[in-house]
Amino acid sequence: MSTEHKDTLGFVGIGRMGAPMAARLLQAGYDLTIYDTNPQATAPLAAAGARIAASPREVADAAHTVLMSLPLPEVVTAVGLGSDGLVHGAAVKTVIDLSTTGPQAAEQLAAGLQARGIAVIDCPVSGGVTGAERGSLALMVAGAPEHYQAVQPVLSVLGRAMYVGERPGMAQTMKVINNLVSVTALAITSETLVLGAKAGLDPDIMVQIINAGSGRSNASEDKIPKYVLSRSFGFGFAIGLSAKDVRLCLEESERLGVPLRVGDAVRQLLNATRDKYGEQADMTEIIRYVEADAGVEVRGKAAGPA
Repeated sequence: MSTEHKDTLGFVGIGRMGAPMAARLLQAGYDLTIYDTNPQATAPLAAAGARIAASPREVADAAHTVLMSLPLPEVVTAVGLGSDGLVHGAAVKTVIDLSTTGPQAAEQLAAGLQARGIAVIDCPVSGGVTGAERGSLALMVAGAPEHYQAVQPVLSVLGRAMYVGERPGMAQTMKVINNLVSVTALAITSETLVLGAKAGLDPDIMVQIINAGSGRSNASEDKIPKYVLSRSFGFGFAIGLSAKDVRLCLEESERLGVPLRVGDAVRQLLNATRDKYGEQADMTEIIRYVEADAGVEVRGKAAGPA
C-alpha cells in the first residue's frame, strides 16, 4: 500500500451524508480509502473502486488528507483521537471534519491532532442529502489560511466553501447557528399551519400565500410542500440529530452568556417530538406533535384522501 499517492484521500463515516460525498470524490478521480462500522454502507463504494480500511488509523496510514462525516461529537473525538484513531496514522497530514460537533469538540479535536503535526480543517456542511448528491453543499470552513487553500480543490467537489476564520470551532459555531435558524423556521411554520388548518384554511393555499409574502423560508418553500403536505416525512434528517444540533447551539450560547429564548422553546419542541416518535423520526415530523395536541392534520392535495 502506497502512502505517497498525492491523489489518495481518506473518508471515515459512510452514512446518509458521507456516502454521496465520498461517491463524488471517487467520480472526480480521487483514489479513496474508506472506513465505516457498517459494512453494508461501504459496499457500493467498494464496488465503484474505493478501498475499505479496517479502522480509522488504517485510513490515516493510506491518505495524506482524511475527511470525516460522523453523527455525534463523541464519535468524532474517538475517530480522531482514540487508540485506533486518525492521530496515529503514518501518512495523514490534514483532517477535514465535515461533521456537526459544536465548537468545544472541534477545539478538542484540533488540539489533539495539531499536537501531532496534523492540520485540522473545521468544515461542517449544510444542504442535506440532496446537496451532497449534487455537490451543492454550503461548506463553512475554519482553519489556517494556507491549509484552507491547500484543500480547496477537494472541497470544490462537494460544494461552495465559505471561509469563516482561522480558529477551528468557528465554523462549528456558524453551523449550529444556521441549523437553529433553519429548524426554528420549520417549527413555527408547522405550528401556524396547524393553527390555520384548525381554523378551516386549506393547507396548500396557506403555503402558497406564505411563499408569496414575507413569511417564506426554506421550510415553507421546500420542506413543508415536499414532505409535510404530502405526508411522506422523508426529508432525510433525523429528529435526534436536529435536537443534538440545537443542544450544541444552546450550550454555546450559555457558555458565552447570550440567552436564546426562542431557541430554548424550539429545543423543547424538538425534544418532545423526539421523545414521542423516536430518535430516527424525520425532522419534518415536528408537525405531527403539534397536530396531536390540536386534533387536526395538515394534509395537502399531494397526500391524497385521508
